[in-house]
Formats: sequence, structure tokens, C-alpha cells
Amino acid sequence: MSTKSTTVGFQLAAPETSHIATSENAHEIGAHGEFSRQDNAFTTPFGDGPGQLPVEAGRYRLIVARICPWAHRQLITREVLGLTDAISVGVTAPVRTDNGWRFSLDPGDKDPVLGIEYLNEAYLAADPGYDRRGTVPAVVDVTTGKVVQNDYHRLSNYWEVAWRRLQPDDAPDLYPSSLRPAIDEMSRLNFHAVNNGVYKAGFAHTQEAYEQAFDALFARLDALEQLLGQQRFLLGEHITDSDVRLFPTLVRFDTAYYVAFRTNRNRLIDFPNLWNYARELYAMPGWGSTTDFQAIKLGYFGSTNVTGAARVIIPKGPDLSGWDQASTRAEQFGDGDVYLRH
Repeated sequence: MSTKSTTVGFQLAAPETSHIATSENAHEIGAHGEFSRQDNAFTTPFGDGPGQLPVEAGRYRLIVARICPWAHRQLITREVLGLTDAISVGVTAPVRTDNGWRFSLDPGDKDPVLGIEYLNEAYLAADPGYDRRGTVPAVVDVTTGKVVQNDYHRLSNYWEVAWRRLQPDDAPDLYPSSLRPAIDEMSRLNFHAVNNGVYKAGFAHTQEAYEQAFDALFARLDALEQLLGQQRFLLGEHITDSDVRLFPTLVRFDTAYYVAFRTNRNRLIDFPNLWNYARELYAMPGWGSTTDFQAIKLGYFGSTNVTGAARVIIPKGPDLSGWDQASTRAEQFGDGDVYLRH
């Protein structure tokens, strides 16, 4: 898909309010200035067991902001697994306001299904005492208007496994039982050093915490660069949940993290194997189509709290045309179905 419209000179409306209250994030900063992401409050799994969330087509609305890599993971999974008719999606503006994620992209500034202006309304409907960040992704039960799930770490696994009966018969198996220990270990390593590592660097309050996160991030990227010189995907010849988790961070790296979070030892395009790998995924259905570079730019640079800048200025760069260049991974490792099938 073309990135032409997002490469230079786009016009973006200024957010209603671009400052995120720093006190809201204070509980995520440790004694040594390190960033420690808040726990998820709504972690009930989907399934058929007692106390689990029932799997029902049309009952839930997935709320995302297109800036967010954790939300992007859910959008990719939903598309790749063929769950678009079973799970509806609501999209907030890419800049979180003082009142939380706002549905200002919708007519009347309200989500057309839930009828709310701010996602926080659904959090408070579920827990009137909720006093932390109302995060995306969030799953709202449309029958009650309450958030029922915001476990970004496990949510894609629920789509992959618990929602299997609502997928097409030949849907990809992104979380095969035989590979789950290896997938979980790969994802654990990548989460701490890369997915969350960029935030540890960007939100660090001390030089020491920043440098520790910076060094761990690039040590892991170096290891992944070497691994992807030997095999096509993270677990071998097929795409798995681990690839779904890594891609959203890679696709944001040069556009946002390199500058906004000072993760500036190398750009993604300076890693030949990682860059080739990311472009291959980007060209596949459900991957590039769920990537919104404009929203990513506005989300990361449209908040003075994210960048620490005194004013909001959205960068014109970088040149994104490279994402449209064909990957050579198929020629390197052989063509064939990149997904395992049920």
C-alpha cells in the first residue's frame, strides 16, 4: 500500500488539548527514574469456562488509537484471522487529552455504537473508582457499555485461540500449541527490551534509567538482526504471534521513537535484515493497511508530555517511501504459504 500521502507536507488539525497530565503517569516512575508500565485492570479471559467472557459475534467493540502499538497488534490479528465481522472497532483521536482518549474523529465527537465521548466513560462504567490511565486497546461489552478487557499482553492470544470458532476454516494459526513455549519466550524477550524498551527509554526520568533501556534495546535489535539473517520470521518459516507483536514497534521506530524517545543509535533502515523483514510484513494484507503514519506522528509529537517539548510541532519527515519497496525475503528463503493453517 502506498505511503505517498504520508511522506511529506500533510495537514493535521491541532488536538483539542495536547497536554497529558503528568500526575496521571506518576505511579509508573520508579525510585531510580525508571518507567514501569501500570498493570492491566481488566484481565478476565475470553472462553467458555465459568467466569470467563463469552465469545459472541457482535457483542464487543474493540477500542483503539492508531498511535498505539499495543492496539495495532489487535488490529493486525483481527484482520489476519478474519474476525472483522465478529468484532467491531472504534477509533479515538491519536492524541490522548487530559480527559483520556476522545472519539473526536466521529460525528458529534461520540462513538457511534457506544454513544460516549471519552473512553474513560466506559472504564468508569465498569469501575466507578478507576483512577489510572484508561488505556487502549480496550474491549467494551456493547450490551453494558463497560470495559471488560484491557489486557494488551494476552488479548491477541484470546483472538487466536478462544475466538477460533468464529474464524474461517482456513484461518492462519498464529499461536500453534506446539510452538507456544517458544513464542512466549520470544515475545517475553522482545517485550522487555524492544516493545516496552522504547518506552523505558522515552519515559525515563534519569540518565541512568535511559541509558540502561537504550543499551538493552539495541542489544536486542542486534540479536534480532542476526537471527533474521538466518531465517525468514522470528520462529522460522512461518509467521506467528511473535511477529505480530514485534512489527508495530518496528513500523513506528524511524517515524517516532528514533527522535521522540531518543532511541537514536541506529534507525530501522540501518538494520538490513530487520528492515527487509518489516517491509515484507508491511506488504501483507492486514499489516500495512492497519498502519497509519499520520496518526503515529500526531500521537507521538502532538503531545508535549511525550516529547518534553515546549510546543507542538509535527515533523514533516522521515521519507516513508521505502516502505513501498518490495522485500526480497521470499527470494532469500523460498516462496510458499507464510502462515500455518488450522
